[in-house]
Parts: sequence; C-alpha cells; structure tokens
Amino acid sequence: MLYEFILERRMTLTDSIERCLKKGKSDEQRAAAALAAVLCIQLGPGIESEEVLKTLGPILKKIICDGTASIQARQTCATCFGVCCFIATDDITELYSTLECLESIFTKSYLKEKDTNVICSTPNTVLHISSLLAWTLLLTICPINEVKKKLEMHFHKLPSLLSSDDVNMRIAAGESLALMFELARGMESDFFYEDMESLTQMLRALATDGNKHRAKVDKRKQRSVFRDILRAVEERDFPTETVKFGPERMYIDCWVKKHTYDTFKEVLGSGMQYHLQSNEFLRNVFELGPPVMLDAATLKTMKISRFERHLYNSAAFKARTKARSKCRDKRADVGEFF
Repeated sequence: MLYEFILERRMTLTDSIERCLKKGKSDEQRAAAALAAVLCIQLGPGIESEEVLKTLGPILKKIICDGTASIQARQTCATCFGVCCFIATDDITELYSTLECLESIFTKSYLKEKDTNVICSTPNTVLHISSLLAWTLLLTICPINEVKKKLEMHFHKLPSLLSSDDVNMRIAAGESLALMFELARGMESDFFYEDMESLTQMLRALATDGNKHRAKVDKRKQRSVFRDILRAVEERDFPTETVKFGPERMYIDCWVKKHTYDTFKEVLGSGMQYHLQSNEFLRNVFELGPPVMLDAATLKTMKISRFERHLYNSAAFKARTKARSKCRDKRADVGEFF
C-alpha cells in the first residue's frame, strides 16, 4: 500500500482537492470528490482522516445542497461524503447533521398526498438515489436510539419510492427497505410492521413485473433483485454471495455487509480486490483479519502457466462453438417448415 507515501503528502492532497472542489467545473469536482473518498479509505479511521473530513466535509455538503451545481457533481459528492463520514467521523452530532443533509435531498422524491400513484423521474433522480444509498450506509453505524428514530420516520414513506418510473430508484429503495428490516429485527426479534401486507404485494409485483412498457434489461435486473428483497422481508432470508480475491474469499451474508461492499466497490472500482487483500481498514470492516502475507514461491504456484491458460481458452471456445452450432441448426430446421 502507499500509506506512508500518502501520509507524508496528506496536506498537499487535501489542498489540491479543496481547490478543485471550490473552483473546478463539474468533471473536476467529481474527480476531486472521488479522490477525497479514496484518500480517507487509504488513511483509515484516525486523526489524519478526521482532519481531511473537517476540511472537505463542509465543501462537499455545500455542493450537495447547491441547486445551481451540476447534478453529476452533486451525485458524486453525496456518495463520497457518505463514505468519508463512514470512515472518519468521530463526532456524533456531525454524523446526525450529515444524515439530515442527505435526507433533505432524497425525501424530495417521496410521494405527496396530492400526487399520483407513480413518481416520475427527473434530472435530480440520480442525485436522490445516491443520497439515499449514502444515508443508508451511515444508518448502519448509528446508535440504536437514532436508528429507531430514523426507522419510525422513514419506514412508511420509503415504500412510495417503489412506485418510481426509474428502475435504479426502485432498486435503491427496495434494498434500503431490506436493510432497514434487518436492522429493526436485529434490535427487536419480534418486530412488527403494520403495512406488511401492502408492502409485500408491492414487492411481489416488482419481483414478477411483466410491464411491456419497460426495457427487458431493466425488468430482468429488477426481478432478480426484488426476489431477494421479498425473501428478506417475508422470510428473513438472505442469499449468501461469495467474493474471491487472491487466495481468499469473503462471504456476504447480510444486507448491511452487501450494502457496505457495494458502496466501497462503487468508489474503488477495479481496485476493490486489491484493497480487500491489503487495506487494514477494509479488512476490519468486513472482519477478514490481518492481511495474509504470501511469499513469492506461493504466489508463483497460484498462477497458471500461459500454456495452461491457452488450453483452457481453447476448450471453452470449442464448447461455445458447439453450443452455438446446435442453436443455429435448430433455427435452420424451424425455417424449413415455412
């Protein structure tokens, strides 16, 4: 890791990020916000990342709430501000203030009493989605009393977002609800939700959605996610996922861990696997223990040779060609009857 290198240049990096956030245009602000999040991930929790957050937090918050700023910049700032607070905040009042800031954004998508049954997407929808997901991430580190307060405030309003005509908003709302149910049942095993029948009907409809006006890709993606969400709400079940990185593997066995993993993966992209192997902070978050040290000989035995890789690719290519040939033959046979 570049921890020592970054630690020595923390002030320089923070100053550069601050300058880009204040004076840069949309793309510069987005890049600066992403760098701020990566900087906090590299530094981990501690005085250094707290100072980064104290310097950059107010600027990120200002951009998020600035109606004249670029939607894309506000969206990225919302995600990265949530990640920075998750890592670095040591002040509970600052955590609550961040939650309220994000709430003030995504609650604008809630159905009002006079509205129709469908929420129409707007250019701000992407910002509302990012704010909701960042808010949900921070909810996982709140004290129990604050979690209860937030659940009471949003449990009966959040389902209205399932009526959005934007597939990503529907999925974000559904996953946030599943996570909230998990938190509520973790605090009270006999937790009772008053509108359970109405909610499960909505979730079941989304899990089997055949609306012809929606794109096939969106419907396939939505049905897959909402089947898992419906199982979580009705049966308290979670389909365990396995993430492999190097010689290790991690099991994602709950909604809190899944949401945390998805958020950090969005920020780190292809670097997520490397950080899971080496970053002590992320390894602590996912309870992976200290980094596994492998010598050169072990690493060498783990790598397959170029010849073995060639044989594998050749076999896969032949199998794929045969499968496609059979499909072509079937189509040819069908064509002969017409």
